[in-house]
Amino acid sequence: MSESINGERRRFVGAAAAALSAARLGVIGSVVHQMACAALADRNEGALPSLSGATEWLNSPPLTPAGLRGKVVLVDFWTYTCTNWLRTLPYVRAWAQKYRDEGLVVIGAHTPEFPFEKDIDNVRWAAKEMDVNYPIAVDSDYGVWRAFDNNYWPAVYVADVNGRIRYHHFGEGAYDETERVIQRLLKESGRTVDGGLVKVSPRGLEVAADYGTLRSQETYLGYERADSFAGDALQDAAREYTVPAKLGLNQWHSPGIGR
Repeated sequence: MSESINGERRRFVGAAAAALSAARLGVIGSVVHQMACAALADRNEGALPSLSGATEWLNSPPLTPAGLRGKVVLVDFWTYTCTNWLRTLPYVRAWAQKYRDEGLVVIGAHTPEFPFEKDIDNVRWAAKEMDVNYPIAVDSDYGVWRAFDNNYWPAVYVADVNGRIRYHHFGEGAYDETERVIQRLLKESGRTVDGGLVKVSPRGLEVAADYGTLRSQETYLGYERADSFAGDALQDAAREYTVPAKLGLNQWHSPGIGR
């Protein structure tokens, strides 16, 4: 994936982190969230784009905008190595389960960031391992990505029963807001919906970062783009590494680096 897209992704994730921090400080109150949600749900961002660019479907036969009429549709762009997406997964999974019988269809558009994520066996393994049991549009050729004119992981788009996109969100966060939009669009379709919000129990990499102490940026294991590595990495040569006795906040190390 191009550096420009990676840069845009980091900027949006950073903005999401800032919004979450503001919410914790009480800058954004629940009333403001509800007002913003109502305003967003009144938007019309155009028709739900074609899903025909998917190279394969998992957990479902191929789905189409026409066939989805009468359903509220949430399209979630993901790729299985994206930590930022992993932190959103507990909510997307919970929404798919809670509102499935009320008329919500969740579609995970798996668009790879790295070449190995195009391997369908890897995608199948990840979907099973991460309990992604809703329909998956395997988007290895970026057909669905381009149809939505999307540039971010994660990205959520929500369409109403008439096939109009009424809401989108890029990056982590805005979980209450997104769920309120789902509820409103289901109610617009005549469904009776429980107004409570889902409660999730993230596990492992699904656990959100502690934005109050987070100081490290997105990093890579290669020495050219690694950040906050605790020690000096020997470049282009084998070396045995030993993890320091103590790591500082936001530092990382691995005894396998360089071997």
